[in-house]
Amino acid sequence: MAAEFHLRTGKLVALLNGNRTAKRNKPTEEFNHGLAMSREPLGDGQLFQVRIDRKVNSWSGSIEIGVTALDPSTLDFPSSATGLKGGSWIISGCSVLRDGRSVLEEYGQDLDQLSEGDKVGIQRTPGGELHLWVNGQDCGTAASGLPPQVWAVVDLYGKCTQVTVLDCEPVLRREEPLRTAATEEGFVGMELSDVVNNAILSAYNGNLLNVSLASPPDGCSVTSNDALLFHEKCGTLIKLSNNNKTAERRRPLDEFNNGVVMTNRPLRDNEMFEIRIDKLVDKWSGSIEIGITLHNPNNLDYPATMTNLRSGTIMMSGCGILTNGKGTRREYCEFSLDELQEGDHIGLMRKSSGALHFYINGIDQGVAATQTLPTVYGVVDLYGMAVKVTIVHNHNHSDRLRRNNAIMRALSPDVGRRIFDSGDVEVERLLFHPNCGQKAAIVCEGRTALRPHATDDFNHGVVLSNRSLRSNEIFQVRIDKMVDKWAGSIEIGVTTHNPAYLQLPSTMTNLRSGTWMMTGNGVMHNGTTILDEYGHNLDRLKAGDTVGVMRKEDGSLHFFVNNVDQGLAASNVPSNVYAVVDLYGQAAQATIIDDIELPPLPDDVLEGNNQISPCSLFSLTPSNDLRFHHLHGNNAVITNGGRTAFRQNCRSEFNDAIVISSRMLREGEMFEILIQKMVDRWSGSIEAGVTAIRPEDLEFPSTMTDIDYDTWMLSGTAIMQDGNTMRNNYGCDLDSLTTGSRIGMMRSSNGDLHYYINGVDQGVACSGLPPELYAVVDLYGQCVQVSITSGSLPVDNSLSLSNATEKSFPLLSPVPGITHRFHANCGKYVALQNDGCRAVRVHGFSHGIVFSMKELKPDEIFEVKVDEMDEQWSGSLHIGLTTLQPFEITCASSGLPASLLELRSKVSWLVSGAEVRRNGALQKQNYGFSLERLTVGNRVGVKRGSDDTMHVFVDGEDMGVAAAGIAKNVFAVVDLYGKVVSMSIVSSSTLEETESTKPPSMSSGSCSEEEEDLSPCENEASVFLATIEFMENHGRNILLSNDGHTATRVASYNQGVVASAQALPRQLLFQIRIDRLNTQWTSSLSLGVIGHCPERFNFPGTASSIKRSAWLIQRGSVFHNSLKICDNYGPNLDTCPEGTVLGLLVDNTQGLHLYVNGMDQGVATQDIPSPCFVVIDLYGQCEQVTIVTNDIMAPGSDGSHLCCQGDVEKAGVVDGIKENLCWTPPPEVNPMKTCEYQALCARFKELLPLPDGYFNEELKCNLCYCESCRKLRGDEAYYKGRGDPPKDYALPFGWCRFALRLNPRCEVTNVYKKWHTAYHGTCVGSLRRTLDHGELVSAGSASIFCSKQAKVELQNGYNDPEVNSAQEKDTVKVSLSPTMRYVGLDRFCPKIRFKDVRSQRHHQAQVAFQVCVRPGSYKIGPPSAGTGESIDPRFSNNEIEWITKERASTVLYGLLVRVE
Repeated sequence: MAAEFHLRTGKLVALLNGNRTAKRNKPTEEFNHGLAMSREPLGDGQLFQVRIDRKVNSWSGSIEIGVTALDPSTLDFPSSATGLKGGSWIISGCSVLRDGRSVLEEYGQDLDQLSEGDKVGIQRTPGGELHLWVNGQDCGTAASGLPPQVWAVVDLYGKCTQVTVLDCEPVLRREEPLRTAATEEGFVGMELSDVVNNAILSAYNGNLLNVSLASPPDGCSVTSNDALLFHEKCGTLIKLSNNNKTAERRRPLDEFNNGVVMTNRPLRDNEMFEIRIDKLVDKWSGSIEIGITLHNPNNLDYPATMTNLRSGTIMMSGCGILTNGKGTRREYCEFSLDELQEGDHIGLMRKSSGALHFYINGIDQGVAATQTLPTVYGVVDLYGMAVKVTIVHNHNHSDRLRRNNAIMRALSPDVGRRIFDSGDVEVERLLFHPNCGQKAAIVCEGRTALRPHATDDFNHGVVLSNRSLRSNEIFQVRIDKMVDKWAGSIEIGVTTHNPAYLQLPSTMTNLRSGTWMMTGNGVMHNGTTILDEYGHNLDRLKAGDTVGVMRKEDGSLHFFVNNVDQGLAASNVPSNVYAVVDLYGQAAQATIIDDIELPPLPDDVLEGNNQISPCSLFSLTPSNDLRFHHLHGNNAVITNGGRTAFRQNCRSEFNDAIVISSRMLREGEMFEILIQKMVDRWSGSIEAGVTAIRPEDLEFPSTMTDIDYDTWMLSGTAIMQDGNTMRNNYGCDLDSLTTGSRIGMMRSSNGDLHYYINGVDQGVACSGLPPELYAVVDLYGQCVQVSITSGSLPVDNSLSLSNATEKSFPLLSPVPGITHRFHANCGKYVALQNDGCRAVRVHGFSHGIVFSMKELKPDEIFEVKVDEMDEQWSGSLHIGLTTLQPFEITCASSGLPASLLELRSKVSWLVSGAEVRRNGALQKQNYGFSLERLTVGNRVGVKRGSDDTMHVFVDGEDMGVAAAGIAKNVFAVVDLYGKVVSMSIVSSSTLEETESTKPPSMSSGSCSEEEEDLSPCENEASVFLATIEFMENHGRNILLSNDGHTATRVASYNQGVVASAQALPRQLLFQIRIDRLNTQWTSSLSLGVIGHCPERFNFPGTASSIKRSAWLIQRGSVFHNSLKICDNYGPNLDTCPEGTVLGLLVDNTQGLHLYVNGMDQGVATQDIPSPCFVVIDLYGQCEQVTIVTNDIMAPGSDGSHLCCQGDVEKAGVVDGIKENLCWTPPPEVNPMKTCEYQALCARFKELLPLPDGYFNEELKCNLCYCESCRKLRGDEAYYKGRGDPPKDYALPFGWCRFALRLNPRCEVTNVYKKWHTAYHGTCVGSLRRTLDHGELVSAGSASIFCSKQAKVELQNGYNDPEVNSAQEKDTVKVSLSPTMRYVGLDRFCPKIRFKDVRSQRHHQAQVAFQVCVRPGSYKIGPPSAGTGESIDPRFSNNEIEWITKERASTVLYGLLVRVE
């Protein structure tokens, strides 16, 4: 049926080609008045379709199409189709409008995105529905209830300027796609690859023993048009390509839904439908969803997301299953679809039994639904982050490589395994796979793995097992060799990746799929920490220790250290996982342990190069038996041998996480827990208390305050009994506690319940409690994870049944070496025994001070054990460090005080109870474990860290930093005070290694005497400067270049976090330069430090999201762990222009400083830990930075070889400087770097022999007004309302101001606030005389060029009397201006030429003064220079010059310098 446009159109439309082409005239001048309509009304089912012939880019918007009941013969055409009323339906962009009002958003395909050649049509169905067709594809119902007579409307709007009507016929919608008949050639027509594919598919479907090479069964012949593809009808934003095998969501940064696609046919039984993720964006939350539906795609009205469909649909979303939009399984599998990366595969299969299974990277996740109908379609929702996917067919080569060994064995059973009969029990031996990390090697027939060059590289040492682990099979290795050069050590775990096809990463924690690793004392899954405190710390293991991993039959994962199970680490771990060992950091060699004879340790281990772990030689002392009970709330998980409890799904669940002690508390026994992890998602936090209910009898409620009998709880500040509040405002608030806080509970012998916060008793909470009580903790709200601490000890020793103590973080003693000794000089009541290893106080309660025999080395621990106590005394042992050398004590009886608290002859740091003191002065309260609670058998140690900090250890657990700034040469000191009567040393000094046996390190090698005299800090700084670069681990959009010194963000506006590869030493300035900005974005970079190594850190999208041990400077604020702690600090970093140099420095007092173009902005925050690493976020506008620290010279290093001419005879220069004379300035004494322009002006100022006494010593008062500095500060061009009455003035842009010393008299009278600000141009020859006078005077009276002799100041301090003549007074005339644009002219400021000694370049300089002028002492007038042009747009030329003749009417404020 031929179709044409009606002759009546919009006023700019011209019809061509027999009225079949419509063209908008003046397309680049006008964007509307382009309406065209069909000549005849549309028939039922008739498609009126046009082709877009031409578009222009001048406008926004494009073609609009629809129908109207208005007759074009009588219509008064509006300017656009959206102006049609009286029964009109128009589709504009993605919206449907009726009579100009939107009735449907996000419909169909966006018409604005169509290109030239695309076809778009409109159809009215016999049922009165309106359908849009784009390129032959029906977009579904746009509207209903259309009248029987409507005309088609086309609006040539915006970019669309010409269309042509196409021949249209009535369209009948097909309900089912056509299928091509199967070929009858059978196996004859099949290629060998098709047979192989069938074998692979059969193996992949689990039928390994049913591989057939015969002809395929009838009706199952493989034909190309029967392959699974995406259906042509899909979501409104979906674009199909690659023969409908690839689907992509348009406008992924603007829209996050309307991305549903379905298969072109129903899925067959046991047929795999698998897709590969091709593209993700990081703007949205949520990601891809996949599943099945009963709905035929031809008949489905596609929803925005498939989870909105309320019938016949099962979807996997995140890690759960949704049926008809409602959650039916919250935790279906360990994997979460939201965490998958580009390249990951997702599949599903409907088994012949009706069960639905999902697959992630080829791994079956188990049954998701048991019964599904036989006819279902596969469906994918490209939601949120997911943008593009491709269907993966079994014949893809890359897919075949990705399959596990079961597929290969289906094709050739002899490949990769031993053949044995079903009755044979032979099992392939566990060995290391030959495919290993770049720096690793496999020896001893696959039993031993090592890093041959362990002192050169610390990573690339990943090795995997040669086969997958069987259920309940342990994979265990022994550490053979270690080096002490690096931080970190061995890591062990499992992975689903086949080592034959895995591209091994530098460390396994960088792998983002199918991997579980134990690292340190934490557990990571796919590079993300899931357990913070788990088991023994692997970083503390020594040569001879063993580590192992086992996947149990129930899917649980357990790790073993020295054959001791560390508890549950993870659940739902799939089968067919490979063991993996990462020889990282100190770990250099490991050997697999099995029943076969184990090779001996390497000789060098036995000779002393490695410390052999005592844990591998003897068992540990039994620890305290308090644990969490195995019965607990639904969301609670117990791990770490019962010592740690955490709430799973902490961001989606806030309760159902009650845990209870494993036994009843004894009288006077403390049950103490440490808060290890919190989230900021919920309100409320931990609740703690006691209950008389046995765990076996308790039906765990959602919260413990729901129990209405025999339970006492502290919630916030409220004490509750049986769910009812007994009292409010108790001494502590549990909701205010943070990570690292400790909570203890104790029932005293008289039945009182006490709570302890960080070791401090909060008083009686309630009384009359029964004796048999269990401790109970509710991990509620913000509190996620806690661990039982070593504070869980009996407080009342007489009531305790056991003195064994908890060793949550054991630091094993003794270590190899020479046993420590006490020094012979000690307190007068101390007797030394056992060759100086034991100290006993023989009388009284004091005079028990003892010292270590030698000074402590860095990081060396001096540790003692309490042997005997006398309860008649109060108080307890004191321990610390002192600079007092014990051999200097000549007489013990008179040289030492009675108590360590009184030792003040030399600097001493000590811990007494829970207090930290320096020379007796209190420094810190509530520090760590209170020494008042020590009992017999407890161990206490002290360490001076290499970072100049003091740490105290209780039973091997580090209590944290007690004090900082510790001197280098210190002795350990202990006071046998109060009830502690005797103690024994249990620690040893480290072995003294010869140079030949020491492993090479960065600090080894020969040094000159000068180098040896450097302090450790200076040596550390020199190493840092020589090796500084960015860490290879960084945000996903970062590209490093220039040998790791330059970081560039190559995409988007975030994911640009980088960190320094080396820790930042104290007192070293780390600087970067901003190389490139992109004004397309807003905001800019931020920078700061983090207190943990970024080597294996999973960087978030922005640095502000780092919530652990992070200090960040952003804009003009300081943040700690994402919380703002300081505002209005320094300049706004968002205003930094290109070329700005930003720096960070941590001083010796742990303060963080920001430097901007070398200028210190002051302390941003305190208590920065050591070590710390610099972190920089290339966010928003900032796209590239470069490290420039290596180019920075030490202050005063340049020019030090030059002679100082401060003593030059004044007669040799003309008032301070000769004409065109270039002479050497004195050495730079300014320790603070400035911007280059400010430094150049400062060097010129040094050429002028002006006394330093005239200038302000506060360098921060000197301001540079160059383009960079003034933009950095955000300076406005004009200062409004200065003085009384207010008077505006302009800032001296382009000049540099050096502040002059202020006159105290002027400060008292508020001259600088009440007087006006102005400028005075002068010459170099007048500077000294003007400064001598302290105010401006005319050139005639002030300059030495004047023939009239200047006044001389007499010895008595009075001046000669002035000449009282009008002629003399007339000569005192000074010109001022509120803007430097006027007085900065050459007439007032003559230029002088000089040579810069640093650059050896010639420059011209000008000088001027910024002054305060008394209101009313000057007259305002036009410029005396006589120029007619406007000088400053802010000031009229009639008020540009101020003239004063009054003396004492001006006060000098600053010297201005401009250099060209």
